[in-house]
Amino acid sequence: MKYLFPLIFLITLFSCSKNSDDNRNCNFLLDVDVNTSINLTLPEYSQLQFPNNPVYISNAGNGGVIVNNTGSSYIAFDAADPNHIFENCSVLKINGINAICGCEDKNEYNLLNGLAVNNGNLRCPLKQYRVEPSGNNLLIFN
Repeated sequence: MKYLFPLIFLITLFSCSKNSDDNRNCNFLLDVDVNTSINLTLPEYSQLQFPNNPVYISNAGNGGVIVNNTGSSYIAFDAADPNHIFENCSVLKINGINAICGCEDKNEYNLLNGLAVNNGNLRCPLKQYRVEPSGNNLLIFN
């Protein structure tokens, strides 16, 4: 019995892993402050009242922010491709419920969960921001 607790402690200690290996390639985007608000009654954001009609918001995040109504809540992602160095071409373009990188690699991401579509080689999902509904406004922040 006296060896049981040290054994459990050692097993627990060595079974914990660092996430740095998994995230070592996810450092292309800057950790910028995002604090923006959009009014859902304005025409440019009115399509967010319906599910799966994402909207691009410029001048926020690394490459802008893409906001989507999932049907039960709102979700927001940075509009820059997290899987390579930021360039003008790496700003994602909305294509239905997905977003596609304009660079040669044409990385594609799902705007419901931020994960890569049909590409198992991409390690990094889209950078997600918090969204808080407040009356007719959406507060987007990190």
